[in-house]
Amino acid sequence: MVKPLPEELQLFHAQICQALADAKRIAILYELREGTKSVGELAKELKLGQVTTSRHLKVLRERGLVQTERNGQNIYYSLTETQVTDALDKLREVMTAILRRQQKLVRAMEEADVRGA
Repeated sequence: MVKPLPEELQLFHAQICQALADAKRIAILYELREGTKSVGELAKELKLGQVTTSRHLKVLRERGLVQTERNGQNIYYSLTETQVTDALDKLREVMTAILRRQQKLVRAMEEADVRGA
């Protein structure tokens, strides 16, 4: 087996992050955390068009984040790794911490303005 070059790993990492850099794709991943769903079910739940939903699913599938299973004429999607939504949850924790710090800074600025007025 050939050992991947660091550049290849960095590119792969960037491609995964690119797939996660869209709010609709993140919503799809959270929806799939609930279980396997068809394009139509996802589109209905997320209030998106089926074409839009399919396009986002294609990106997620190409990056290996979702997989498909055919049942008759229907194609169902599921997460390949449940850890992806765990990682998104962790990122939300980081975002919450950042927003709390920013909120404290805003309050400090407002208090300084009140004192200076």
